[in-house]
Amino acid sequence: MKKAPNFKLQDQNGEYKSLKDYSGKWIVLYFYPKDNTPGCTKEACNFRDAREQIELMTGAVVIGISKDSVTSHKKFADKHKLNFSLLSDPEHVTTSAYGAWGPRKFLGREFFGTHRNTYLIDKTGNIVKEYLGVNPTTHAVQLINDLKELDKK
Repeated sequence: MKKAPNFKLQDQNGEYKSLKDYSGKWIVLYFYPKDNTPGCTKEACNFRDAREQIELMTGAVVIGISKDSVTSHKKFADKHKLNFSLLSDPEHVTTSAYGAWGPRKFLGREFFGTHRNTYLIDKTGNIVKEYLGVNPTTHAVQLINDLKELDKK
């Protein structure tokens, strides 16, 4: 297990959030490329719909991070009634620290961008599971199944 890198970023309401704010709680920290795109919207809405179940099982909080602005996050969260924090990382410092920033390919074009990765962080701030290149349609269900297994331990 490795220690989760700390962060201090603004959420969709302009409030600063840091890893320390969630000390003593499980965290589902997911990175996504862009607000209001089909895959990212699907993933966010799946987390929205699963958040209560995730929270009931482990008390985990769900947090999304992308390079989009606070204003963009606010519109995205309001439009889709998202019930968790979206953090803005415009310089991709936190995204890089977690290894979720790097070369990508889309429609034959190569560029640097955010990888669709999720990190499950335990109550002491350790990353206990990494999900790399997740499927936005099935990821929330996969995460719930893993949380059920962790809950048994």
